[in-house]
Amino acid sequence: MTTQGQEPADPIQARGTDESEWQDWAGWNALPEFTLPTMGRAVVVAAHPDDEVLGFGGSISLLAAAGMDLTVVSVTDGERSHPHSRVETPESLARIRSKETRAALAELGAAEAEIIRLHVPDTEVADHENQVATALTEVLTGATLCAAPWTGDIHADHEAAGRAALTASGAAGVSYLHYPVWMWHWARPDDPRVPWTKAARIVLPHTALERKAAAISRFTSQVSPLGPEPGDAAILPPEEIAHHLRAAEVVFR
Repeated sequence: MTTQGQEPADPIQARGTDESEWQDWAGWNALPEFTLPTMGRAVVVAAHPDDEVLGFGGSISLLAAAGMDLTVVSVTDGERSHPHSRVETPESLARIRSKETRAALAELGAAEAEIIRLHVPDTEVADHENQVATALTEVLTGATLCAAPWTGDIHADHEAAGRAALTASGAAGVSYLHYPVWMWHWARPDDPRVPWTKAARIVLPHTALERKAAAISRFTSQVSPLGPEPGDAAILPPEEIAHHLRAAEVVFR
């Protein structure tokens, strides 16, 4: 709890950066363009179902359109997104988010993507980081690319999933990308906490951006309230979704 007039200590719970600030940022054109592979298999790691679409969904659409084989690894089932809800239980949320993931991938043109669920408890990825790294090393064998949450995203599950994927990519000899999710909320343009020198942008054609918007809308449990109580509030209100509907996605190399 915070006192009136104070921002929460957790940057994710604090008032975020308005998308208009990002749109006005002069630094976009300084980011080099990154070219995605067009052959082989890509593994996209998500700490929670929807991370992969928010941070990398347009790129997933491009990879699918190029004919790449795709594997999506959901480290957790996202079952604790609404811990105070009296409408849905963690068990029912896990089932809902599983169905939402499949529907979202279909919107991206990746209906045939393999989905692997590691069932690590939501909010506890750091406690299982070695286990996740071991599982991902096996999944990554023979892959061309791994994309996973950024290790500086200031969300413990995202950071742990990113570290595990980085370890696994090194062990498997696979090229690796980080994608940010919550960074756009707590950071500001030219923020010194962000490794801009390692950043690149993946330009999204209009079709890919449309597909991404449709995919995000499939996560109804996250973009719409579950019910009327405060514990049922949307996790991703429109002002948050706006960060992920740009004509380019940013990755760290």
